Amino acid sequence: MSAFIHLQTISDLFRFFHLETPILHPLIAVVDFSQVKEQITEDTKISPDFYGLIFKNYNRNNIKYGRKIIDFQDGSLICVAPNQVLEMDEDIEVSPTMMGWGLFFHPDLIRATSLNNKLKDYSFFSYDMSEALHMSEKEKQILYDCVLKIEGELKENIDIHSQDIIVSTIELLLNYCSRFYGRQFITRKSSNNSVVTEIEKILTGYFNAKNSTEKGLPTVKFLAEQVHLSSSYLSDLLKKETGKNAQDHIHFYLIEEAKNILLNSDKSVSEIAYSLGFEYPQYFNKLFKQKTGKTPIEFRNMN
Repeated sequence: MSAFIHLQTISDLFRFFHLETPILHPLIAVVDFSQVKEQITEDTKISPDFYGLIFKNYNRNNIKYGRKIIDFQDGSLICVAPNQVLEMDEDIEVSPTMMGWGLFFHPDLIRATSLNNKLKDYSFFSYDMSEALHMSEKEKQILYDCVLKIEGELKENIDIHSQDIIVSTIELLLNYCSRFYGRQFITRKSSNNSVVTEIEKILTGYFNAKNSTEKGLPTVKFLAEQVHLSSSYLSDLLKKETGKNAQDHIHFYLIEEAKNILLNSDKSVSEIAYSLGFEYPQYFNKLFKQKTGKTPIEFRNMN
């Protein structure tokens, strides 16, 4: 039977890993995984109440998220948001071969800072673990330098500048993650193009089969499940490749289908709205005008 461990504080994290190093700050910690001696039992599930950026590059221990496995054999970075559940395979690695680092910080650390409002823009915290960031040696060093700067600041005597320096360095690290993910989208362009093509096929087939009448409007979650990606990763991928996120793609195909029905049938606007999966015709009217500049009736009369 699998164990479930809820980590509420940084102190809980240190106890879980059996770390002998002292806690330097109650809301943030840098963990050197070569110092972790705790053997994790198979199928242990962990849910932290804090953010984590985890880089490890040994190959005997994997992390699962949503039944998907991320293998750290080549060195990858995963970003964990509060309340996500990580499932650990049995960790039987000898500590000298366990290399990597973890940066963990509680939301309370940044609550009263500008970074708190920016965190929602770092969508990679919502990616699945199988969508980890794979980096070059140069990129790994850049992130590690940020982590070392944070660790060095934690070891200094606390003064009025400590909080600002630590938080600004976390923000710098997250901005580098955004840049490196942008590079990853580019270097995986061929596989990304196949996802774009698949999304187009799915949406075309969905509306051609009149699925919206029975199942309602397609959702971003539905599209993501069809191509085995997380909703956030899919939206970012599509935005990078086409300039439109997943919701924009849904709206495009929806409006195109609405135009076809308007010009090739005598259905009322309400009938069209319901057939497309809208619960309320008013929302259909509003979306159609937003996307075309005209109401459905104005579009029909013009054409």
